[in-house]
Amino acid sequence: MKLKIKIAGTRVHDVGYRVFLLKNAMNLALPGLSTYNWDEDGRQEVIALVEGDEVRVASFLKTVESKRPELAVVSSVTFEDYDGDVGRASEVAMFCTFVQLDKAIPLLLDMRDDLKAVRSTTDLTLDEIKAVRKTTDLTLDEIKAVRKTTDSTLDEIKGMREDIQPGYAMQFRQVQSDVRAIKDRLGMS
Repeated sequence: MKLKIKIAGTRVHDVGYRVFLLKNAMNLALPGLSTYNWDEDGRQEVIALVEGDEVRVASFLKTVESKRPELAVVSSVTFEDYDGDVGRASEVAMFCTFVQLDKAIPLLLDMRDDLKAVRSTTDLTLDEIKAVRKTTDLTLDEIKAVRKTTDSTLDEIKGMREDIQPGYAMQFRQVQSDVRAIKDRLGMS
């Protein structure tokens, strides 16, 4: 039995449709399968030519009508009897492999270039981290030196305060006495 299946929609190209069809044909051990992309009246089509016994072809058609690649947008699936030649599924497998490699190689090269750029940026960032670490170590050393100076300065101030306090207490008592005398004269006591 031979069928020509047309899968039409706004997005049936570049979504893995031919690989999807090949996988399902191989799962059913269909000996004949040819697939190709086509544009008809401004809409995308995937054409599948299928050959095999009736049970397997019917099962394949049922799968094609009920399932599709995740990103596909399908508006119709039609089929008709076909009298022409149908290629071998193994030939489609080989062709799909080359098509996928053709798409993957530029992406892989871009990824390689992106990884090189990331590695370069990472190396620069590591150098910057090392420089910050050196600056931080120097700053910590300076803070320790300031702390030592501050501690000795505080000790000096404490010593001066102790020197001043005896005289300060006497002056404070004199000021208190003067304030009381002023209050008494003003009648504020």
